[in-house]
Amino acid sequence: MSSQLSDALALAERPGRTLLGLAGPPGSGKSTLARALVDGVNREPGTAAYVPMDGFHLAKAQLARLGRADRKGAPDTFDVDGYVALLRRLRAETDRDVYVPDFDRGIEEPVAAGLVVPAGTRLVVTEGNYLASGAPGWRDIRPLLDELWYLEVPDDVRQARLVARRVAVGEDPAAARAWATGSDRANGELVKTTRDRCDRIITPTP
Repeated sequence: MSSQLSDALALAERPGRTLLGLAGPPGSGKSTLARALVDGVNREPGTAAYVPMDGFHLAKAQLARLGRADRKGAPDTFDVDGYVALLRRLRAETDRDVYVPDFDRGIEEPVAAGLVVPAGTRLVVTEGNYLASGAPGWRDIRPLLDELWYLEVPDDVRQARLVARRVAVGEDPAAARAWATGSDRANGELVKTTRDRCDRIITPTP
């Protein structure tokens, strides 16, 4: 973590605003590292801000309408156009606060304007599964990021984290394991194919 923080501090010292992306399969520790980097860089308030791609999950009502609730987390269960539009705003609107959506894992729903990128923020750390994807819509993300790091964690470690995450919010352990070995595994295998599009591979300590 120390080397990643040192590099994040260097990014925050660049002129203007820098966008750092963290990609990786579900359970690889993207949000944990993103928050740690933001906290570490924020020796002065407003230096860094956190923007999760998960805030652009389609709401449960929309997933049900589209018949995609059983594979939540797949690329077509996100509002990728909304996420790309936000990244463009974050690059252009550096002199005003920009409100961004968060994601509540307790209810598995996005939360509008749950977070803010304050005016003058030097480093934005954003994370999500598909930041390195070359698929239509998703391919527009990479050019908007100054750097993109990929988090690589053993599959068994990721699966244990994913099960524990769902059990922690009250899901039955058997159902949690079924989801982790079903939808989450399929999405993770897709994310792995984008690894080579990233600038750097990071292997966080489990």
